Amino acid sequence: MEKDILSLIANESPKLSKGQKLISKYILENYDKAAFMTAGKLGKTVGISESTVVRFAAQLGFEGYPDMRKALQDMIRNRLTSVQRIEVAREQISDTNVLRSVLESDMEKIQASLELNSDTNFSLAVDTIVRAEHVYIMGIRSSSALSSFLAFYLNLIMENVRLVQDSGINDTYEQILRVRGSDVFVGISYPRYSSRTLRAMKFAKAAGAKVIGISDSEASPLVGIADIMLYAKSDMVSFIDTLVAPLSLVNALIVATSAKARGSLPSNFGRLERIWDEYEVYEKIDV
Repeated sequence: MEKDILSLIANESPKLSKGQKLISKYILENYDKAAFMTAGKLGKTVGISESTVVRFAAQLGFEGYPDMRKALQDMIRNRLTSVQRIEVAREQISDTNVLRSVLESDMEKIQASLELNSDTNFSLAVDTIVRAEHVYIMGIRSSSALSSFLAFYLNLIMENVRLVQDSGINDTYEQILRVRGSDVFVGISYPRYSSRTLRAMKFAKAAGAKVIGISDSEASPLVGIADIMLYAKSDMVSFIDTLVAPLSLVNALIVATSAKARGSLPSNFGRLERIWDEYEVYEKIDV
C-alpha cells in the first residue's frame, strides 16, 4: 500500500471496533516493536484475540496480517535507531537459543532472496559487469564488507576493478571522477541506507555509466537510481546488520562472472599461484 501506514491507521481509527482501537493505539505508539510481532503476540500484548488482529489488518485493506506487518517493516526500515534495534532484537531472539534463532533467521533470508531475483535480471547484471571497461564498487559502513569481498575477487578475474573507499565526501568523487558510459558502477547499501553511496550512484549514472544496485527490497532508495537491481534480504533487526544473504548474492555474482570471463581466469590464477609460492604468501602445511 502506497499510503503511509501510520497515517492510514490514524485515519481509520474512528471506524474501528473497541478491540481494534486498542491495536491501533498500540501500533501508533510502538510501531518499532509491533512491526516484528506475530498476530498472536500482538494480540496477547494488547489483550485481545489473534482473530481480532487479523480482522484489523483486513479492515485497513490488507490481504492479511503478514502484508500489514510487511508494510510496517518497510515504513520503519530506515527509521530505527541503534537503540531501538537492540530493544526489538531482545524481544525477537531467545536468550537461551540465540544460535538457533540467528541461523534459522539467516536461512529464511537466503530463501526469500532467491525468490526476489529473476534469472534474467541476474544474468543481465553479470553481462554488464563482464562487458564494462571499468567496474567501480562502493559500499560503506556495514556494506563495506560486501563491497570489499566483491572487489577482491573480481580483481582476480578481470582488469580495471576499482573499490571506492570511504575516506571522505570529496575524496569519493575524486575516486570516480573518470567514470564514463563504458563503465559500470555497483552500489551496495542496506538500512540505514548510506546517503553517500546514493549520491555516488547518481553521479555515475549522470556520467552515463550503467548502475547496478544491491539492496534489501523494492522499498530501497537505490531502486530509483539503479538500472539493474539485485535483492538480498537483511531484515533481522539488531544493532548489527545480518549479511549472510547479501554475501551469498555477492558470491553468486563472482561465480557467474568468473564463468563468463573464464578465458583469462586459468592464466591469472596460474600466475598468482607462482607468486604466492615464491613470496610465501600462504603457510605450507604437511599432510
